[in-house]
Amino acid sequence: MVTAAPQTLAHWLFAAVFNGLLIAVASRVPLLTRAGWVHAAALGTILWGTLAAPGWLAVVAYLLLGSLVTRLGFARKREQGLAESRGGRRGPENVWGSAATGAVLALLLPLLPLAWQPLVLVGFSASFAAKLADTFGSEIGKRWGRRTVLITSLRPVPPGTEGAISLEGTAASALGGLLMALICEALGLLRGSIALVAAVALLATLIESLIGATLQRRCTWLSNEWVNGLQTLVAALMAMAIAAGQDLLQRG
Repeated sequence: MVTAAPQTLAHWLFAAVFNGLLIAVASRVPLLTRAGWVHAAALGTILWGTLAAPGWLAVVAYLLLGSLVTRLGFARKREQGLAESRGGRRGPENVWGSAATGAVLALLLPLLPLAWQPLVLVGFSASFAAKLADTFGSEIGKRWGRRTVLITSLRPVPPGTEGAISLEGTAASALGGLLMALICEALGLLRGSIALVAAVALLATLIESLIGATLQRRCTWLSNEWVNGLQTLVAALMAMAIAAGQDLLQRG
């Protein structure tokens, strides 16, 4: 099981230099905007500094899988006006909308007693599993969803409508959440919590659709990035609460 990385100046300097050099090379790949790559370097430094390679690799896997699914059927989505802007490249707002919850939990990890760290890692994993579930569901649902309905009324709506869901998109969300949970388990961030993290990821994605169909339509300031942040926070809190409850039952 992964624990917090050594909190030494040398370790953090290595994290900063390693991520800076890597981003300088990777920025040639059209996954993020120029500013997006700079913020990704900051995120990578935080993750390597707190969780070393396992936490860093988990989020790299999330970024690669999310970018890949965004480009599936991209030409068709662009024709329909449903494609991500900037050719699918993500900016700073996308980086932190997806990763702020996970980054905060990672920063808290070294400050907590060792016994609490597995619980925080469940929340960390759930936050990224929920975001990958959302990306899979949104991108696949927009392209291949046969019947798109509003989650609050089940009334048919055009693909890409805030709060819209489809059978295909929901199945893709379940797959995305499960994939991220499996990756976190393989990297040692989880221990026997794959089903919990995958289930919470799917539930948080449905809650995100509910927020999109209700609050986001009424609050002009509630951007997609804020909704993404809320979704990952809800996923992390739910996963940690359930995991803590399960632990209490087992001890009782």
